[in-house]
Amino acid sequence: MANSPQAKKRARQSEKHRQRNVHQRTSMRTTIKNVIKAIIGGNKTEAATAFKTAESNLDKMAGKGIIHKNKAARHKSRLSAKIKSMDETKAA
Repeated sequence: MANSPQAKKRARQSEKHRQRNVHQRTSMRTTIKNVIKAIIGGNKTEAATAFKTAESNLDKMAGKGIIHKNKAARHKSRLSAKIKSMDETKAA
């Protein structure tokens, strides 16, 4: 346990930051799941709307350092490709 006042304060701050990061990471995962649900449901307009929200959320998390920018780019790329493939499967 922290003994000095400075160490006690840092422990409090670390816990606050950890809880905030957990909450933001959870909301990010939820937005990604919403896009996947819309894709599975076959609703392209709903999927595109959910993707726009998820894209914004991923960019925010990467900007704050909660996830790496390459991870955000990877998620956006894969979700975008799935949405684009919805047209091709219905057109064929």
